[in-house]
Amino acid sequence: MFHVEVSGGVHRARVFNLSREDMVEKVVQPWLEDRRITMGDREWVPRDSELRILEGPRMENADLAFGQGWSNAERASKNVTRELLATAPAAATPDAFVIETDNPEAVLAEVVGFRGRPIHWKEAREKIDGRDPEVAAVILVLKKAEP
Repeated sequence: MFHVEVSGGVHRARVFNLSREDMVEKVVQPWLEDRRITMGDREWVPRDSELRILEGPRMENADLAFGQGWSNAERASKNVTRELLATAPAAATPDAFVIETDNPEAVLAEVVGFRGRPIHWKEAREKIDGRDPEVAAVILVLKKAEP
């Protein structure tokens, strides 16, 4: 089992008993991609925070009682933060495509058809910058510059 602490200044959040898969998906990959991590009642920005990952036995309710969970986890576990960050699989980033054309509307009609829907640039940027896992590709259609 994995136990995670994220801290920044005087604030900290801890999560106990994560599987390896959950740890990589919810903590390690976002951390390496500098994406926000939601833990506790706040969002953490990796560049402004510190991360500690322990690997050890499952922490039962008695182990977590009276605010002693992290101390008990530290005593029974090994700090594997560096190792996990160094050996994490490469992030799957979306592909981006640029299409230059004299008629962007025609290209969009051909590529996207009726399945596409326009969104505001702010929403698109949030999805791209936030590495939304649903984003598989970004298509940018540019009007060719006049010579």
